[in-house]
Order: sequence, then C-alpha cells, then structure tokens
Amino acid sequence: MRPSIEDVILRHSDRGMNILRKYLDSDYCVKAAEKILSWEKGCVFLMTGFYVAGFAETDGPVGTCTIAKALEKLGYSPVVITDKFCTNFFEIENINVEYIDNSFSQNEMEELIEKYSPKGMISIERCGKNKFGEYANMRGISISEFTAPLDNLFEKYEGVIPTIGVGDGGNEIGMGCLKDVITQRLSLEPCIVKADYLVIATVSNWGAYGITCALGIKTGKELLPTFNWIRKYIQNTVDIGSVDGVTHERVVSVDGKGMDIEEEIIEELRKIESEGIKI
Repeated sequence: MRPSIEDVILRHSDRGMNILRKYLDSDYCVKAAEKILSWEKGCVFLMTGFYVAGFAETDGPVGTCTIAKALEKLGYSPVVITDKFCTNFFEIENINVEYIDNSFSQNEMEELIEKYSPKGMISIERCGKNKFGEYANMRGISISEFTAPLDNLFEKYEGVIPTIGVGDGGNEIGMGCLKDVITQRLSLEPCIVKADYLVIATVSNWGAYGITCALGIKTGKELLPTFNWIRKYIQNTVDIGSVDGVTHERVVSVDGKGMDIEEEIIEELRKIESEGIKI
C-alpha cells in the first residue's frame, strides 16, 4: 500500500511535527488543496523568507516557487510577498514579487491589498510573532530586527481573505492554530498567528510539495517539478545568497538534510501524483 502524501512529508521528523499530526485532519494536504481550488481565480499572495545568520534560509523559497508555478498552471496569479533577504530568488523564475520592510504600516498594507485584491494567502516557512510580539528562531533568539511583519496581513484580514500556513517547527505563520499544543508538547514559544488551514511537514518545502501534489491529483494535471529542477533552484538561491537553516552554511541542503533525502521525498510524491491522476 502506497503511503499518503502526509506520510511522505512527515518522514525523517526530528522537530515534533509527527506529534502534531493527530490534531489535524488525516489528509490535511488534500483539504488544503480543496480550499485553494475553492478560491475565486485571481491573485494569491505567497509569503516566505526566514532570516538566518544574515541570509534567507534555503527552506521556503523553493516550496513557494513550486506552488507559484502550480497556481499559474491552474489560472491563478501568484505574487510572492517577502523581504530583502530573498532578493532575486523569484525573479529568476519570472514570478512577481513585492518586497516589504520592517516599517510595513497599516496604510501600506491596505494599499497592497487594494493593488492586488488577493483571493487567498499562503505562507510557507515564514516566521510569525509569538505572544511577546517577538519573531524568534528555533533557538528562541529574537530575529525581529530582521523580520518584516508579513504576518500582520494574516491578522488584519482574518475572516476576510482565506489563508493557509505551512510550517515545520512551531514558530511559523499558521502555527497559532496549535499554539497550546505546541507549548505543552514541544516546549517551544509558538507563533500565535493563525491560518484558516495549517499544513505541517518535516521540512516546510515538503509541505508545499504536498499541497502541490494534492492539487495535481485534484485537477488531473502534473504539477510537481522534477528533482533536478529543485536541486538547480536551491543551488541558484545559494549562489545568490541563502544558507541551510540548521548548519548556517551556504550549501545545497535544507534544514541539515542533503539532496539525497530531498530526492527521496519529491520522487515519492511524484509517484503519488502520477498514480492519483491515472485513477
């Protein structure tokens, strides 16, 4: 029996995401895909970029790019919302980007919404504030000085614009959905910002791949990229300036996991997508 999408993206779990699984729908990637497909065709905001040691980490951008390309094929217009640490990560794939800085005001927020009228918002590995109003990394160290408050969009337009959050640790936008469980079970000060729907994975990129896989099955379209494309894209971001979030090194790896594991995950998901489309 082939594993589910969720089984695959929670492999190699080492930060407690497997503990959180029972608090979500068993097929949460499928449910997230169904939510996206229910949105009116139009702009979708994709938020990513997690500050690590002077750079954006390698987790987040490639998953964001994967969903962006899938959304384009399905008739949506993705716009990445990020900050300066991801400069040129998305232009190389011809994806529209808006850069936000730390002074992001309510007026600027309203202008951004008026400009694009997004039909939905998806966050992939983007730090959100904790109960102290701080943006903190997995070590509990504040990175507020280097983190634009993109989560304010989720809070300001809660109940107005539908949202999905993808995370792998507990401090990302959307993890507010399980903040009490995270506090009790993972001994982490969680992000308090909620999303309408939460997707968890061992690596946030894998959560984005999982959603894309489910979108492919639901629409009968092959949407997942090849491993070679993924490896090349990560290499490009490292060349521009990104680091592994665990090792802090400018190497082609994600959260301390090498490309052999990345290949395992994407190839397994591609099999699931292919078989699901045939069915």
